[in-house]
Amino acid sequence: MNKGIILVGSSRSNGDTSKVVTYLQEITGFEAVDLSQKDIGYFDYEFKNKDDDFNYLFKGIVQNYQTIIFATPVYWYTMSATMKTFLDRISDFLYQEKDFGRMLRGMNMGMLSCSNSDDRPEEFHLPFSRSASYLGMNYLGDVHSWVKDDEIPADVKEKINAFALQIKS
Repeated sequence: MNKGIILVGSSRSNGDTSKVVTYLQEITGFEAVDLSQKDIGYFDYEFKNKDDDFNYLFKGIVQNYQTIIFATPVYWYTMSATMKTFLDRISDFLYQEKDFGRMLRGMNMGMLSCSNSDDRPEEFHLPFSRSASYLGMNYLGDVHSWVKDDEIPADVKEKINAFALQIKS
C-alpha cells in the first residue's frame, strides 16, 4: 500500500468535509492535515512568507508520501480559499528550492470535494487534474461527497469506497 496524506482545506475544522475525510481515513489509513490550522500565507514573487508553515509542511509531504489527496468543500462553485492558497504556494518550489518541487514528479494526486448535495460543477476537478499534469503527477481521479442530516449517505459511502480503491492501488 502506498503512503498517503489528505490535505483538508475547509474553513470549518469540524464541518462536513471533515466528516467525509475521517471516513476516507478509516478506509485508507492515510494521515490528514487540517490546513486551516496552519499559518500559510499567500504566494508572492518576493517570497515574503518563506518562514510560515508552508515550507516545512510541503517538504515533509514530498519526502514522506506517495499520494496527496486534496479535500475541499465547494465554495461558490470552486475550491476553498484555503486550498487555493496551498496550491498557489507550490509555486515557491518551482522558483526556489526546485529540487523539492521536482519531487512531485511521479507522485499521485486525487481530490475529494464536499457540498450539500450532488451538485458539484462538472469542471470542478480541472484545477487539480491540470495541476497534476503540469507538475508531472499522476492524477488518480476525484470523488464528490455530501452529508445529509449529519450523516454520510450510503450511496456517498459507496462512491468514497470506490475512490479509496483507486488511490490505494
